[in-house]
Amino acid sequence: MSKNMLDGGQVIVDYLVREKVPYVFGLCGHGNIGFLDALYERSDDIKTVSVHHESVAGFMADVYYRVGGKPTATFTSSGPGSANLPIALANSYLDSVPFLAVTGNVPTSQFNRGAFQELYRHYQADFPSTVRAYCKRVFQPTRGDMVPLAIRQAWKTMVTGRPGPVVLDVPFDIFKEAAAEETPKPEEWNANISCRCGADPDGVTKAVDMLLAAKRPVILVGQGVKYGGAAADLLRVAERLRIPVAWSASGTGAIDSRHPLALGLIARNGPYQANHAARTADVLLALGVRFDDRTSSSWLPGYSFTIPPTRLIHVDIDPDEIARNYPVALGLMADVRTFLHQLLAELESRDGLADAAAARAKWLDTIDGYRREWNAFIAPGFVEDASPIHPQRAAYEIDKALPEDAILVSDIGVHHNWLIQFCNPRRPDSLIGSMGFGPMGFGVAGVLGAQFAAPERPCVSVCGDGAFFMHASVLGTAVEYDLPVIWVVWNNFAYASIRGLQRGYLGGRELATDFRHPETGAPYNPDFAAMARSAGIAGVNVDRAADLADALRAALASRRPYLINANIGADKNPGGAGVWELPGLGQSQPAFGGRYQP
Repeated sequence: MSKNMLDGGQVIVDYLVREKVPYVFGLCGHGNIGFLDALYERSDDIKTVSVHHESVAGFMADVYYRVGGKPTATFTSSGPGSANLPIALANSYLDSVPFLAVTGNVPTSQFNRGAFQELYRHYQADFPSTVRAYCKRVFQPTRGDMVPLAIRQAWKTMVTGRPGPVVLDVPFDIFKEAAAEETPKPEEWNANISCRCGADPDGVTKAVDMLLAAKRPVILVGQGVKYGGAAADLLRVAERLRIPVAWSASGTGAIDSRHPLALGLIARNGPYQANHAARTADVLLALGVRFDDRTSSSWLPGYSFTIPPTRLIHVDIDPDEIARNYPVALGLMADVRTFLHQLLAELESRDGLADAAAARAKWLDTIDGYRREWNAFIAPGFVEDASPIHPQRAAYEIDKALPEDAILVSDIGVHHNWLIQFCNPRRPDSLIGSMGFGPMGFGVAGVLGAQFAAPERPCVSVCGDGAFFMHASVLGTAVEYDLPVIWVVWNNFAYASIRGLQRGYLGGRELATDFRHPETGAPYNPDFAAMARSAGIAGVNVDRAADLADALRAALASRRPYLINANIGADKNPGGAGVWELPGLGQSQPAFGGRYQP
């Protein structure tokens, strides 16, 4: 190789440095040692973080972006190493979160020969077929001179339009093969691309007309508002027109949950004021939201939404999501922040805004009545003093102990449903969860990425006992990189959300959903606090609600890795004003209120 030529690994690493990527997260293998060598050469410019399972790397990259707003990269080796990554890829893909997955593959000279770890029985070096359904696109350069084009196109695909993860699958020899004399310059390519497209101007005018004429308008926000940087503009529009704002689970935190116009979560377990206001609204402005089954009460009319007669204005960067599940009175393909800018500009040209805002008083007073009814219904759970800890009380105590700048990363499980209902996030990144693919381990590992992205802020994972046990290797990573993360293990000795379905839909026929000692039949789990201590991490057990907040405050004050093993009751699931249907098995019933009939 000529002295002035960069090899494939060097081109990839240099491009990441030029894109100002601060970290790469991953795990070594023989298939990526060429890439690791290139990272070694640039260790002053980009930091390599070694983990103990590939899905952990993907979850870290995912949450790093959600907190820091900057894509990072992962590295995995050929065969089983990269095969451990698709769960994290799918999670990011369905939640529209970008990261670059650099996966190693077998040498090109060994393609279709059945070399060690080659997937070859359908097509040579066929790892790309494994992950095509789990990411935006796969690039596989098979010559060194293909790498510069592949890396810049991979990055562009990842960050433009609707963001998402992209795989760069690199054969072993290409990491060391001569590739280029210089790396593509982002400032000449991707840095000059703007995807913040606005809506059709006539559509903006029509949207304003509909909102000003509405008597019972509601704004519904999803993660397109959170990660699109549109929270401040959302607040300006809501306050200008005095329109209440509800959110999907993925949109939690887009507006301060204590704001007078904040309605709460719309979902099967959402509060009465949010669900009832949305299902009785005459106009619904939906911003960056998918209308999935959890948000929409399985699309059964009268529980979360009643569309029609509610007239839906749906704004999304991805036109495939518009009118996917509900008919629209107005559908607009646009970046939500740009659309809100357009909306505010259009409002400036209108007369009578004060009268329109004043006319909302009756509607807002009615909603306040809904809120008082709901608050009276849930009040007993906040003072419940039992052991194991009542889950509503647990969520309340966790929320009470967290400072305003804390980042809470929730894993998947029944605890997530309690948290999104009873925590009160103040900022877009106050409560982070996954509601698309829903993989266990997202919060257990993702909290590490949050701490890398925000080293001065408290980062807490609330995770189920099942998920933590699956990904307990994170304890070692926290120690190795001195990350003061906190895990609150919601220990209910079961895959409790699934056991709840067996009880609710299958007549209590329970199988494979709880953890028991083989001799006594008593609930069983390892002592997670002792497990943490064996790794050099502080670990405590908590059985009473009054001690949970104190334990969390002590963990926060320590500024070191910490685990709280909390014994939480498993016999209750959070009720709400919505429902969820499991086709063929029936539907749940709302815990409060009933079905709205227009």
